[in-house]
Amino acid sequence: MSGALKMAWRNMWRNWRRTAIALVAIVLGLILLLFMDGLIKGSDQAIFGNAVRLYGGNIQVHAPGFVARLSRLPLLPLQDADAVVQAARAQPEVLAAAKRINTGGLISSREGAFPVVITGLEPAIEGQISLQAENITSGRYLQDGDQDVVLIGRGLADLLKVDTGDRVTLVGRGQHEAMRQRSMTVIGVYDLGMAEAEKGMAFITLPEAQSLYNLRDQATEVAITLKSVGQEKVVAPALQAALPGYEVNGWDTLRPEIRETVDTKAAYTQFFGFVVLLIASIGILNLMLMAVFERTREMGVLAALGMKGRQIMSLFLTEGALIGLVGAVAGSALAVALLLLINAAGGIDFSAASKMGGITALMATRIYPVIDWAGILVRGIAVVIIAALASTYPAWQASRTEPAQALHHV
Repeated sequence: MSGALKMAWRNMWRNWRRTAIALVAIVLGLILLLFMDGLIKGSDQAIFGNAVRLYGGNIQVHAPGFVARLSRLPLLPLQDADAVVQAARAQPEVLAAAKRINTGGLISSREGAFPVVITGLEPAIEGQISLQAENITSGRYLQDGDQDVVLIGRGLADLLKVDTGDRVTLVGRGQHEAMRQRSMTVIGVYDLGMAEAEKGMAFITLPEAQSLYNLRDQATEVAITLKSVGQEKVVAPALQAALPGYEVNGWDTLRPEIRETVDTKAAYTQFFGFVVLLIASIGILNLMLMAVFERTREMGVLAALGMKGRQIMSLFLTEGALIGLVGAVAGSALAVALLLLINAAGGIDFSAASKMGGITALMATRIYPVIDWAGILVRGIAVVIIAALASTYPAWQASRTEPAQALHHV
């Protein structure tokens, strides 16, 4: 086996120009593929990170029965919200944990009444991590102690035709289904470039929500923000074990539409990767066929010396696999170096895309490609396998060559 490997390695470099062409095709294809993988994973991290800041944390804890009635946003008070907060903060991956009241209602002005999700929050905690707080364009963010004030998005402000300082009426459903309303002043307007999302949200302070909904010193959820996206798989089970009487859910359960969008994007990425690898494999197939035709006399000599057909086939398969292996190692190394260089230079500017609205508005102005070592290993192995498979037909052709006919080949 070691002799065949040495022979395959020597044969691979005998015509170094042909081998170099194959390696260039593999290396360039792999660099492009791994760069796209890193860029898409980086954009996913940015989208997920901003999505959890927009919609209320990586993980949310609710009273039993909340998820079953999720579409109605029921007012189900937590039995002990402070204990939930303490349990969350005990987890080393948790960045912040804040009590909230979150349910549906109406906001109205002279232009009419519009349905919104009214969120009562703790400004001192959430103001440090809030996406809305970072994008205030008029007025200011909520502060502890604020009374009769509301924070809204630009999309909702345009719908109501109001701005900072104008009065609106907020109507909410109390704990026992009684409708309660309050006239409030718009304290601030934020702009995320997502008008549709902004139209459906209004923010007030937690004490104001407790008063409006008749939930004295209570909360309906605890929003937990983690240090990085992806830690939900570790933290959520730990919290569920520590809080057996509550429902603990990640953002992907409560906001499945974002996960579906990103999964669709991932499917397109996988298809793109398949096309790139297919192009590289066609190049290898062509080069290996050329090698078979050019080395017909050599194969005749090997067969005349007693090498069997399966051994000749194995020789060509090994050459193809070695080309794939060298290309995978070189391509992976260069791709990692490129990603590290881009990250060191401050990422890639995506400010133009973030202004296009929709889910792209959740992207950061700069994207930092992610180096996924497991993904790189999988791609590299796939390249080696595809290179070997692309060599199968030429190797089979070589093994079927008759020695006498091959020796007289011109």
